[in-house]
Amino acid sequence: MTTKAKICGIKTPEALDAAIAGGADYVGFVFCITSPRHLEVAEARSLAERARGRVGIVVLTVDADDAALDELAREIAPDFVQLHGRETPERAAEIKRRLERPVIKAIPVRTVEDAAAQSAYAEIADLILFDAKPPVGATRPGGHGQTFDWTVLREVAGMPFMLSGGLGPENVAEAIRVTHPAVVDVSSGVESAPGVKDAELIRRFLQAVKTANQT
Repeated sequence: MTTKAKICGIKTPEALDAAIAGGADYVGFVFCITSPRHLEVAEARSLAERARGRVGIVVLTVDADDAALDELAREIAPDFVQLHGRETPERAAEIKRRLERPVIKAIPVRTVEDAAAQSAYAEIADLILFDAKPPVGATRPGGHGQTFDWTVLREVAGMPFMLSGGLGPENVAEAIRVTHPAVVDVSSGVESAPGVKDAELIRRFLQAVKTANQT
């Protein structure tokens, strides 16, 4: 299986172009007011227009209400909606029906038991994203640059999934070797400062993914 790559938290045309030039399969736009990667809808619309037809577009939301989701679907027209909050299986199913788009559901992981929570979404989400649990007291659910013990995902072996949490150019090949994910997802690991993407780090990350796929 070839592992695909997603660059999340894109905020500028330069970062978007670097992701596309490097061969990213997906880019993510974050809508979470507490995140340094948060975008206003107008900003994301412009980036989405630049990206459309060149790379898959993902909008990341955190416990968004129907009005916000409707606006994103209308203005951004994403290929995927990523649910990164505490959305229940019922809410995830409702969003999928409402927006008529594939849904990615993030599962925060530290233990085998955490990873097992994916089973409640298995028949609903089009893809499960395993991400590191945020630190205690964190104001956002992801983008903290922390990894988790990838071996806990052995319990879900055989199910396609996305892997996130502390990935970067130096460790993504090992993450692919250990977990065999369908997609690897990076944000802070290709930044020079919180929310500031680095074109060279993006290039190196995507090259590392390509190299891992060839071994």
